[in-house]
Amino acid sequence: MKKLFSFEHEGKYYEMSPFELKNLLIQLAEEGASKTGGKVLNAGRGNPNFLNITVRKAFTKLMLFSCEISHSYFSHRDLGFRPTQKGSSQKLKSYLYSDRSDEAVFLKEALEYAEEVLGLDADELAYELIDASLGDFYPASPSSSPKCFSNGDLYPTPPRIYSIFERITNAYLLEVLLSNHIPEGCEFQLFATEGATAAMIYTFKSLRENGILKKGDPIAILTPIFSPYLEIPALADYRLIKVCIKGSEKKGWQIPDCQIEKLTRKYGKCHDKPIKAIFMVNPTNPTSVVIDKETVKKISGIAKENNMIILTDTVYTTFVDEFYPFIREAPENTICVYSFSKYFGVTGWRLGVIMVNKNNVVDDVLLPALPCDVKEKLNKRYSITTAEENVKEIKFIDRLEMDSRDVALAHTGGLSGPQQTIMTLLCLFNLMDREKKYKSAIQEILARRMKNLYTSLGIAELCPDRNECTRYYALINLARMAGDLLGTCNIDEFKKYLPVEDLIEKFLIPLAKEKYTVCLPGYGFHGPQSSIRVSLANLNNEDYLTVGRNIKDMLLQVLEQACSGDQAD
Repeated sequence: MKKLFSFEHEGKYYEMSPFELKNLLIQLAEEGASKTGGKVLNAGRGNPNFLNITVRKAFTKLMLFSCEISHSYFSHRDLGFRPTQKGSSQKLKSYLYSDRSDEAVFLKEALEYAEEVLGLDADELAYELIDASLGDFYPASPSSSPKCFSNGDLYPTPPRIYSIFERITNAYLLEVLLSNHIPEGCEFQLFATEGATAAMIYTFKSLRENGILKKGDPIAILTPIFSPYLEIPALADYRLIKVCIKGSEKKGWQIPDCQIEKLTRKYGKCHDKPIKAIFMVNPTNPTSVVIDKETVKKISGIAKENNMIILTDTVYTTFVDEFYPFIREAPENTICVYSFSKYFGVTGWRLGVIMVNKNNVVDDVLLPALPCDVKEKLNKRYSITTAEENVKEIKFIDRLEMDSRDVALAHTGGLSGPQQTIMTLLCLFNLMDREKKYKSAIQEILARRMKNLYTSLGIAELCPDRNECTRYYALINLARMAGDLLGTCNIDEFKKYLPVEDLIEKFLIPLAKEKYTVCLPGYGFHGPQSSIRVSLANLNNEDYLTVGRNIKDMLLQVLEQACSGDQAD
């Protein structure tokens, strides 16, 4: 039988991003399943199949009310006018007063919470919710005092985030990231973005445009990690030197001291360049663990001593009970990215935020230290938005917003009003859920899926059962599993038969074609070369029993070939 892929093609697929390879595997699985009536099990996707319903219904109710208010200003069937702020709160509360639906009750309680607990002005809050939900205007908040430079010039509009929404989102982030243990003297500012991916792209772009990260600069990346985060620094726009700080499988994917020590070295052709930034996902993807407190302290200490930037994606924070963030230990050095996508099931809404302390290393140290010629270029770049002599007053958080639209279109930047509205309602939902019943329900789902997977794999004793484990992904080391499961086979022979460059052809492709099951190669995340990543987010609980059996059956098949010396095509 002719091989599906020639060696030439195989090499190309090995170099591909796991998420591009995933599309090929899905196609193979669908083709196979269509012939037998089988079920495709795509365990390669990170999008959850659970989602928050209450807030979606509340958003719909709010949108209907906002349209009715808008229409009340004009009698034409299809037209309305932009509402006014005065009396907004009373109008909204009257609309909800006699409504006993879950979504109406939630909105009433949310308004009450925001006013009484967060101390927000009732009309300002209601008006932002109404006006933003309509999406008829750029995200500028007329209820807020405009922000000015020191000489009185206004910042460009729109702002990074609606002012009332910023206060609510900040309260949410302080709870989920810091458990309300706010470092002394800290005041965090936000920029709402189109998900965490946009937040990362905007951050890298601004660091480059502002001369903080230059081509050839070393950047440390804590691995294993979400594969696109390995790919961004290598792009032609950046050409950064990647220094991998590797988690240890034997240590439960924590970072050994010998790896942390890499942060103190210099790199580059002449070994004269110190690391400029440290990049990570915490809790981790795909290893699904929280970086322990001692490691956070050690890395933060090095970052503070050397004015390094810590860039951290914290999207999985809400899935764990115990979390000690870098923004708590090194708030001045940390640029924190958060996405609502996984926890609330809103990947399609594209909801994210960048969180930066008002006093930070970029504004206070790195920008002032730039060479004069770089400062002159930046003066020209940002003079579109203000007088040249005032450019130095533009904070990094505002440069992020400007750079996201190449400065010239900064006035159209920012996340859309409707997106910010549902994001804010999600924040209020979680803040009001004091017993965290929603979180417990999700944790129970993921724990059951992980148990089903590991049980059917035959390695139930290896199933993580820790508070610091998100259980969102499983990174299965096939070589280790083969040794634990079938110790009679020579594990070296197995590794010889299934080297990393053959993992796709000899395991993942047959798994997709014969078992209709899609998993991703762990090496694409800088995981063990013989590992695969299984997403626990997007299939039904019982499906993971089948996924585990399919992986185990394919492993037995590969192992049998390896031990019998059958190396035939």
